[in-house]
Amino acid sequence: MIYRAGDRLGPHLVRAVTFGVRRWRGLDPDQVYAFLRRVADEMDRLHREVATARTEAERIRQGLRQWQSRHGGCRRTEPPHPDRPPEQRSDDGRHHRGQERRNGGHW
Repeated sequence: MIYRAGDRLGPHLVRAVTFGVRRWRGLDPDQVYAFLRRVADEMDRLHREVATARTEAERIRQGLRQWQSRHGGCRRTEPPHPDRPPEQRSDDGRHHRGQERRNGGHW
């Protein structure tokens, strides 16, 4: 079995491993190879999950970038104070309390 420190252990390497057989004592080759197949199958599954997670993370990052570029100029308004009357809109759609909403109504 050859393993270099810089190589990543992957399913194909696990499947390609061979073991020497001792004459009088040693491991049962059928059990060893069955276990290696099981390990390789698990590694395949994990590699697929990692690829799926990376794809999903990139999709979320791109969505966040798009959201930030659309709402970069928006500012959060102060939450309504319990002692103040609620905001009321005039016929032109503007808010009354001395100023317009700063975030353009995006929130």
